[in-house]
Amino acid sequence: MTEPSKVIHVRNVGLEISENDLLQLVQPFGMVSKLVMLRAKNQTLLQMQDLTSAMNLIQYYQGVQPSIRGRNVYMQFSSHQELTTDQNNQSRRDQDSEPNRILLVTIHHMLYPITVEVLHQVFSPHGFVEKVVTFQKSAGFQALIQYQTRQSAILARTALQERNIYDGCCQLDIQFSNLTELQVNYNNERSRDYTNPSLPTEQKGRSSQPVYGDPSAIFGIQQAGARAVGYHQMGNPAAIAAAFGGSLPPGISGTNDRCTVLVSNLNPDKVDEDKLFNLFSLYGNIVRVKMLRNKPDHALIQMEDGFQAEMAVHFLKGSMLFGKNLEVNFSKHPNITVSPDARDYAGSNLNRFNRNTAKNYRYCCSPTKMIHISTLPQDVTESEITSHVEEHGIIVGSKVFEVNGKKQALVLFESEEEATEALVCKHASTIDRSLIRISFSQLQNI
Repeated sequence: MTEPSKVIHVRNVGLEISENDLLQLVQPFGMVSKLVMLRAKNQTLLQMQDLTSAMNLIQYYQGVQPSIRGRNVYMQFSSHQELTTDQNNQSRRDQDSEPNRILLVTIHHMLYPITVEVLHQVFSPHGFVEKVVTFQKSAGFQALIQYQTRQSAILARTALQERNIYDGCCQLDIQFSNLTELQVNYNNERSRDYTNPSLPTEQKGRSSQPVYGDPSAIFGIQQAGARAVGYHQMGNPAAIAAAFGGSLPPGISGTNDRCTVLVSNLNPDKVDEDKLFNLFSLYGNIVRVKMLRNKPDHALIQMEDGFQAEMAVHFLKGSMLFGKNLEVNFSKHPNITVSPDARDYAGSNLNRFNRNTAKNYRYCCSPTKMIHISTLPQDVTESEITSHVEEHGIIVGSKVFEVNGKKQALVLFESEEEATEALVCKHASTIDRSLIRISFSQLQNI
């Protein structure tokens, strides 16, 4: 166990979580002297003013699950005893670039489409906006905004940083870009040069394509005849948002089209293709899984579409499995080629999204301490269920019940890691010849 330290390591810090959110969570225990956001890893390092404050904080959250904006975060003492200036500078190198007239804007918790016109309306009160370019990256929906003067860009960043475009969502994360001039070729819904209104709307002889990531695609709004890339499983792309009660979960853009995920920092002695299938199939249908033989702690997982891959990255990054913090990111490979060392799951009846797709999306969440077990034999007992999974951790509570005459169970473990281990090892196993299905439950207690 890591020795007590003034520095707290916080995991599963999604893009929708701001510095202020973290400060509000920990400040009841004492002052925070330093805070470093490690956005690329979904993690944060924060230094309390003294060791007593840090120890009180960790002790309290050992018994209470901390949650920010509906996302569970996980705290432990850091191996660092102090946060140095170098650590702050390293993590903020991109954020605190030399001020210039071009801003890089990332929009978190994006529940409504953001267009060039919306961005122009938000940023133009602070100076003359010359150019706007929007695009989709792994960090989410982003835009580059070029002002006529550097002073206007500084004023806009000061006034708008961490503000919401709409009430409760579409939060602005604004950095200075290191670009010197934006190149805009077309005036359309994705880019605009306000100094050159005569630019064409699209390249001659070609229909308009989503070069920078069409924000209207979030709720499936598209031109007649256009193909909804990656959402064939739902039938209607708008049904994805409807599955979540009309809006996507915070931090999910719904515009990703990359289907393959790279997961690293695995425990190679305990993880195999089937265990990864059991975990990642919570967020969509799995096409193939490939363990990288030259990097035993790495694997590729190809999901059925880009939305499912985005869900997996969002909910699993930073999760604990077999003593390791999982690193989950989009892969540069568009798919996994068929080969002897790639396990194929396409068409498997163990895939969870073959039917009731919208309902399954609604149950997607980060790993929790509670697992839900279904398709149990009708005469199964509570002790038989707990005996089946107790090797994976300390069971705090359990409950057997029926829904529409079908036996189901809830099992509460002491930690998320134990529940995750039980899920990856026992999903699709059998109790009395019945193939059981296991997922995470969002219930807090039994």
